[in-house]
Amino acid sequence: MNASDTPVRRHSATKHTAALLGGVLLAVLTGCGTPAEKGNTEAAVPSGSAKPAPSGRAKSELPGMPPVLDAKDVYAADRPGKLSPVVKDFPSRVYVPNTNSDTVSVIDPATYKVIETIKVGRQPQHVVPSWDLKTLWVNNDIGDSLTAIDPATGKAGRTVPVSDPYNLYFTPDGKYAVVMASMDRELVFRDAHTMKTAKTVPVSCAGVNHADFSMDGRYFIVSCEFSGELLKVDTARMKVVGQQKLPFEGAMPQDVKLSPDGGTFYIADMIANGVWVLDGKRFTTPKLLPTGKGAHGLYVSRDSKEMYISNRGEGSISVFDFAQRKPVKKWHLPKGGSPDMGGVSTDGKVLWLSGRYNSEVYAIDTSSGKLLARIPVGSGPHGLAVYPQPGRYSLGHTGVFR
Repeated sequence: MNASDTPVRRHSATKHTAALLGGVLLAVLTGCGTPAEKGNTEAAVPSGSAKPAPSGRAKSELPGMPPVLDAKDVYAADRPGKLSPVVKDFPSRVYVPNTNSDTVSVIDPATYKVIETIKVGRQPQHVVPSWDLKTLWVNNDIGDSLTAIDPATGKAGRTVPVSDPYNLYFTPDGKYAVVMASMDRELVFRDAHTMKTAKTVPVSCAGVNHADFSMDGRYFIVSCEFSGELLKVDTARMKVVGQQKLPFEGAMPQDVKLSPDGGTFYIADMIANGVWVLDGKRFTTPKLLPTGKGAHGLYVSRDSKEMYISNRGEGSISVFDFAQRKPVKKWHLPKGGSPDMGGVSTDGKVLWLSGRYNSEVYAIDTSSGKLLARIPVGSGPHGLAVYPQPGRYSLGHTGVFR
């Protein structure tokens, strides 16, 4: 590990002082974000969304969660062009949070041009679609706030005070937002609309950052990047029910993604240079599958057959085949780059990724791996959101739709 890859930890009390380091921080960023420690009411599917087929309902689903469409494919609602009526009239845009510039660059994917730059709070980490698909939340981590963007107009709205919102997820029933408070060492369950705190769950691991939910919504897996650990959290009880240390010295887990059949969780690890394969139900020791240096983001293709893995440390994307359970291709960015977080276009033809250390965004052809565009943006682009995307509701992050 190079000196610039060494994890830097700072107490939450110092986070505003640390923010003044600006561009200096970017050079020592280690994980996905800032190198720091820092009775169920049934919810309806977003208004106008297609009604799910009852036959696809999984057993013992979280009460209030929209029924699974296909018990063999959790991403069945994410097919090309299958937009919810809630978002069908939203303009197609790519929203890029620039961590060091404290801005969000808005890209028109049709022209590959930045058409607007929105000023937001300090150190925006991710742009997160709300559960009901109506709002995009900018996670201003050091700014201790969330800025709402109206995806119908692309304009910023209210800013809500929220402590240490490094990342943001939503419970499958739509009741709660789950704030990944990395520096505060907490999982904070908040009302999904008002963001008022419902329950704060302290954690003993360092750097909670990414997550994904089981097919039935009953639990979710969380990665802790600075201590190399995984958590298993009971959704309804809002309680950590499992914790384990990854069997790799210096492990730094990042993005988490559930397999289409719901049987396996994949966790990218930028130090182990691959993805961990975890049986979420049993929560036994996962196995490491090498993919590339600095494995970071995980994105499922529109047909649920493949998963794109961004290898930030080597400027490549590995293509993982779910049926074969292994990487089958690797695409290298011409002249290198630092592919980080992003999403897949509505039609599934383009993979959009931020270039974390290169102040740019990549548009990649998913049929060939060809780089279609390299778009200059602000400093430290991170968790970009492609919006709108197919799906009935959002589980958060840069767009995990079901």
